[in-house]
Amino acid sequence: MANLGELERAVMDALWDGDAPVTAGELRDKLAATRDTGKAPALTTILTVLSRLEAKGFVSRDRDARPHVYHAALSRAGHVADLMREVLESSSDRTQALAYFVGSVDESEAEVLRRLLDARSV
Repeated sequence: MANLGELERAVMDALWDGDAPVTAGELRDKLAATRDTGKAPALTTILTVLSRLEAKGFVSRDRDARPHVYHAALSRAGHVADLMREVLESSSDRTQALAYFVGSVDESEAEVLRRLLDARSV
């Protein structure tokens, strides 16, 4: 799973934060509203980014709708989990990497991990 570039991240954040699929034009307007300059990339740029994100598996579109509507193909949490798994898989010592990670979480996060692992073993 590839990391996202700056504009790809902005597009995904807009899709993740939204509550419904959007057109490229609506997405451009959302991006303009969140930028300090009030300017958004050109519609063609947004369409190119959406096409690339679709090819990477981040975005899906309704091909029957005109104009096409886009939505996130995976959740933000799913993306983060994929990144974590990818990094862990690149480690030469997964046990050591997991131990270091577990040692770096605070007590409330450790409790969440305990509950999740306990639920998994049921």
